[in-house]
Amino acid sequence: MNLKEINNCLRNSNPSEIISWALSQAKRPILTTNFGPYEVAILHAVSSLMPKIPVVWCDSGYNTSDTYKHAEKLIEKLNLQVDLYVPKQSTAHRNVTLGIPEIDTPEHNLFTQQVKLEPFSRAMKNHNPDVWFTNIRKDQTAFRANLDIVTEANGVLKIAPFFHFSEQELDQYLLQHRLETEKRYYDPTKALATRECGLHT
Repeated sequence: MNLKEINNCLRNSNPSEIISWALSQAKRPILTTNFGPYEVAILHAVSSLMPKIPVVWCDSGYNTSDTYKHAEKLIEKLNLQVDLYVPKQSTAHRNVTLGIPEIDTPEHNLFTQQVKLEPFSRAMKNHNPDVWFTNIRKDQTAFRANLDIVTEANGVLKIAPFFHFSEQELDQYLLQHRLETEKRYYDPTKALATRECGLHT
């Protein structure tokens, strides 16, 4: 089946069914997270079906204290197998030489490359996944609205089990499974929630 046919088949499936299908196609699956809002949903859903799946966390070094505390709590609660990737330059060093530049400037593009895109590229090269689980949703940005549950990027199947979920539906999932989300998250490469970070374009 092509991607359109696959997405049509999965359209009315629940996240667990989507994840199960994706795992049946996978030899080297990974799950990526930033431990931000509602990430707990996909972390719970995927790790429930594959407890030892590598969880790639590209930590920019600019997360809030609440996000770091939330991450530690989830890693322990869900027994996540986290593989941490950080920028090659320390946050303290970058704050002196570059800081956090204004959006839509060449300096900000360099900042994004250093703290997010390079660590992510390194993680993908090291893991060489054939299936990549991500928590993108159609209502997050205009760009993502044009994606789907299953897309393909550079030979990797990108799976978004909660793609069609609203925040209200995610809240219900969290309530059902007694999970807590983290909403004091801040991504300096995006600044605005509706702006793309560069990983999914």
